[in-house]
Amino acid sequence: MSTLDEADRREYYRIDDVIALEITPLSAPQAASTEVLQDASPLFNLLSELHLSEFESQHLLRQISERDRTLSSYLKTLNKRVDLLSQVVAQTVLGKIGELQPVKLSEGGIEFEHANAYSPGTHLSIKLVLMPQALGLLLRAKVTHCTPRNGQFEIGTEFEAITDAQRQLLARYILQKQAQARRLAREKNEAAEEE
Repeated sequence: MSTLDEADRREYYRIDDVIALEITPLSAPQAASTEVLQDASPLFNLLSELHLSEFESQHLLRQISERDRTLSSYLKTLNKRVDLLSQVVAQTVLGKIGELQPVKLSEGGIEFEHANAYSPGTHLSIKLVLMPQALGLLLRAKVTHCTPRNGQFEIGTEFEAITDAQRQLLARYILQKQAQARRLAREKNEAAEEE
C-alpha cells in the first residue's frame, strides 16, 4: 500500500460528480490486509465483475473487428445486451446503497461529505456506483483529512491497493466525464453566440 504525497495526488484529474456512495470503516485486521475487498452483496459483485470483464476484453474485440466485421458486430450487439442487464442490476444496487451525492473524484482518491467524522489515517471500504454507466467499484481508502462543514464532515481520502484495472476504469470514466463537460460547455457557448 502506497501513500501518495501531495504532489502525486495533484497529478490526477479531478472531477465534480454525483454518485452512489457507501462508506464503511475497516477493522484493524481488514486494514492491515492487502487482499481485494469483497462485498457481501452478490448483485454488487456481479456489477463490478461485469465492468471489469468488459474492460479486460475490449482489446480482443478490437482485434476481432480487424479480422471479421460480422463477428465483431454480433459481439457488439451481445455487449449492448449485457450493458442493459448491468443497468438493471445497478438500479437494484442503487436502492440498497443509498441516494446519489456530490463528490470530487480522481484516480487517486475521493472527497465527499458524510455525517460521521473519520480521523486522518482511518482505513475505509468505499463502495461506489458511477453513473450513468452503472460502474460498481469497491475500493480501499485512507482518510487524508476531515473538516466540519455545514453540519457534516468533508472527508478526503486516497485509494489504497487499487488494482490496475480499477485505476484504468476510473481514468476512463473521468476522461468521459471531462469530455462530456467540455461538449456541454461548447454547446452552451454556441447557443449563447446564436442569441
